[in-house]
Amino acid sequence: MKIMNPISRRTFLKSSAIGALTAAGCSEGNRENSSSPQQLTKPLKGSWFEFQHHNTAEGVYWNPQCQAFTCAQWEDKVAEIAGIGMEYLVLMATALYFEAYYKTNIFPQHVMECDDPIEAVLSAADRVGVKFFMGGGFYGDWMSPEIITDPEAGKKRLQAIEELTKLYGHHRSFYGWYWPNEAYINKHFSERFIDYVNECSGLARSLSPTTKTLIAPYGTRVAVPDDEYVRQLERMDADIIAYQDEVGVRKSTPDETPAFYEGLRKAHDKVPHVALWADMEIFEFEGEVYRSALLPASFDRVERQIKSISPYVDTILVYQYQGMMNKPNSDSFAGHPDSVKLYNDYTAWLIKNHPGVMKS
Repeated sequence: MKIMNPISRRTFLKSSAIGALTAAGCSEGNRENSSSPQQLTKPLKGSWFEFQHHNTAEGVYWNPQCQAFTCAQWEDKVAEIAGIGMEYLVLMATALYFEAYYKTNIFPQHVMECDDPIEAVLSAADRVGVKFFMGGGFYGDWMSPEIITDPEAGKKRLQAIEELTKLYGHHRSFYGWYWPNEAYINKHFSERFIDYVNECSGLARSLSPTTKTLIAPYGTRVAVPDDEYVRQLERMDADIIAYQDEVGVRKSTPDETPAFYEGLRKAHDKVPHVALWADMEIFEFEGEVYRSALLPASFDRVERQIKSISPYVDTILVYQYQGMMNKPNSDSFAGHPDSVKLYNDYTAWLIKNHPGVMKS
């Protein structure tokens, strides 16, 4: 999902200023200035979410289970995630490999055990209070860096935004949009990426004016948050930017990330209507990066990641709950067996450091 860089994290993967973003639903996004130990770290507030992982080598531990999920299991998985206090889910893709996850004439529908997984997860999210960002991709070859400029892919992408709004926009949980062709920040954003975001956001806002827009660029370690970067933030129609910490893909370490996010914080403070979130990677690779299965990281590393970025970001999302975390004895288990340990370790930390966040 991105302006492709062959070594980017997911190998594809990834109105105007709304100053009231926090009041409109991101209250936990306020920076916490209190020195209370309980507020020195932030809880994980959401996760990316997918019906199938694009990279079959990476997704071997959860793709088959998700493929076979019934609609009831998809609903259960959303409720499970909400149970540990996560409020946001970011649907990675509404189409992938030239098949769609809903009924459309754009592509054939991907055959799954659940006939309408989008309806299943949004209905569940309505009940448990989760907010979904709907993925606006991939309506072309996600492996191609030209997907954001390809006219045919662009036409399909805009058609999909209209169709998804019509089919699912009535759900309370349809909170926003995610533009998944992720940008590589080579010091600054490219102009063609800004054009891509602005085109998608412009249509989305005309169809559903209250929805938020989210992007999740990579290249965080090489971003240069100078005056030009600030001007780009002002010109780009995105409410939220969740920067990848790139620890899972071995480009950064928890010791390095504070410097990256501190610089970005200073830039975003000059453009306060664009929220600064984190896309924190809670996985590691079983073997070679991008060519082997994703496994749950140790909680020791995850905790260090949380501590490193909490002072600078409004909200922490993770990539991703699916595959990396599972509640013990889950009826919708999907992932490596060690995912139960990461779930248990994180929830024990959550209860100790943020009592009252867990719902179950």
